[in-house]
Amino acid sequence: MIEIHKATIHAIELNLLSPFSTSYGTVTNRELLLLEVEDISGEAGWGEVVAFSTPWYTEETIQTCFHMLNDFLLPALIGKRLTTPLDLQEIFNPIKRNHMSKAAIDCAVWDLFAKKNNKSLSQALGGTKEAVEAGVVVGLDDIHKMVHKIDEHLKAGYKRFKVKIKPGADYDLIKQIRNHYPKLPLMVDANSAYSLNDLNLLQKLDEFDLMMIEQPLDSSDIIDHRHLQQQLRTPVCLDESIVSYDDARKAIELGSCQVINVKVGRVGGLTEAKRIHDLCQKSNVRLWVGGMLESGISRAHNIALASLENFTIPGDISASSRYWNKDVILPEVEVDDGLIHVPKEPGIGYRVDRIFLNKVSTYQKTYA
Repeated sequence: MIEIHKATIHAIELNLLSPFSTSYGTVTNRELLLLEVEDISGEAGWGEVVAFSTPWYTEETIQTCFHMLNDFLLPALIGKRLTTPLDLQEIFNPIKRNHMSKAAIDCAVWDLFAKKNNKSLSQALGGTKEAVEAGVVVGLDDIHKMVHKIDEHLKAGYKRFKVKIKPGADYDLIKQIRNHYPKLPLMVDANSAYSLNDLNLLQKLDEFDLMMIEQPLDSSDIIDHRHLQQQLRTPVCLDESIVSYDDARKAIELGSCQVINVKVGRVGGLTEAKRIHDLCQKSNVRLWVGGMLESGISRAHNIALASLENFTIPGDISASSRYWNKDVILPEVEVDDGLIHVPKEPGIGYRVDRIFLNKVSTYQKTYA
């Protein structure tokens, strides 16, 4: 039994080592909310709000998430007695959507639950892998800079390469990359930049033997992706369209995709992510863990999730040094010849660097 005694929101800001560009825009610094949840014994679990400052990825933002946590979710959490993290649904169910706010609590409670049971988070979730393969994302840039970055990541041993595309930076861009790297395990991510009117262009991408094309059409769509998948050899991967178990179930039944990217924040936490994993395992749909330019706390949750059996494609779980001069966790996440070792210590397996946390904190608020 876990009795929640206190929760603290730590608002922080981290500067990216280099700007990260997608079809939506460019990110240069990252606002994040770190959530620390304590039980009555003083044991703490950590979660993270991975929403962006503007609503370009989903409708949620850092500010809307703070509002939901501050005014609804955390007041309902304090004093709550939980047998397992599944008991959080009693708090979550009356509140529609707001998945990234819920995910911060869900992940913090999973970390706390694992620690209380002296298990690693991977073990608590049912993970079976001792190491997970790391993939990497290459943002839109000058082609020479992109090739240079790919070279660097190849030397580091990364197992899968994702390149962002958008109209005007797609076929010719990927053709040049393929000319440099004929056998590179390569996928593209469109972030909803296309429509069915672009079918001919998207069909041309079939010639590059891509692992998948991620979220080519509208972020809320499942039907048009079904029509697109029927006319492409390249597997379609859904990202923004899948925000729940039911979304995944419907997409699978319709044949709208062959692959699903699971982002813990997008689907509302580890509990829902595990449900989607189990569904896809039964349905022979491949999975991988997506990234959100997050701190090491979310990265640790992603590593634990990726240790589940059906996450068979390398995820967006790069080393901490890929994005930050310094991360908020110790030790930082490292990639060893393309692999990240799954921590065996209780909980997420990393500790928060409180000295650094205080340096990058913009404000804190405690609930008790």
